[in-house]
Amino acid sequence: MSKRIAVYRKEHFNAAHRLHNPDLSDAENAALFGKCNYVNYHGHNYELIVKVIGEIDPVSGYVIDLKVLSDLIKNKVLERFDHKNLNLDTQEFKNLNPTAENIAVVIYDLLRSELDVRYDLQIRLYETERNFVEYPC
Repeated sequence: MSKRIAVYRKEHFNAAHRLHNPDLSDAENAALFGKCNYVNYHGHNYELIVKVIGEIDPVSGYVIDLKVLSDLIKNKVLERFDHKNLNLDTQEFKNLNPTAENIAVVIYDLLRSELDVRYDLQIRLYETERNFVEYPC
């Protein structure tokens, strides 16, 4: 019987964004997104938790070397999004509304493409202390 275990890496980044759907009128956007539709953007201190599930390697005793995972998150996520305006400064959100849900899926895709298929991956993203999303769920 295999013994699968989850390991976690917590990181954070700061980013600005504006929630806006160009297919809606200004009034419809304001009604749908409220203050998050502010024309001059607003920011969050995002907390990111990356969960990797796999079997313990008999040689190292690790599921995954957390330094390797940390470097991967830094290179693929933090350098790309930290202290950026997600709408203006990133390719990922040029045409994708940067909701917490969409940000989590984008982060998942960025990391998933770099991880061995033997690992399961889950992203938890806190937009605020009380509001967070998980993907996949």
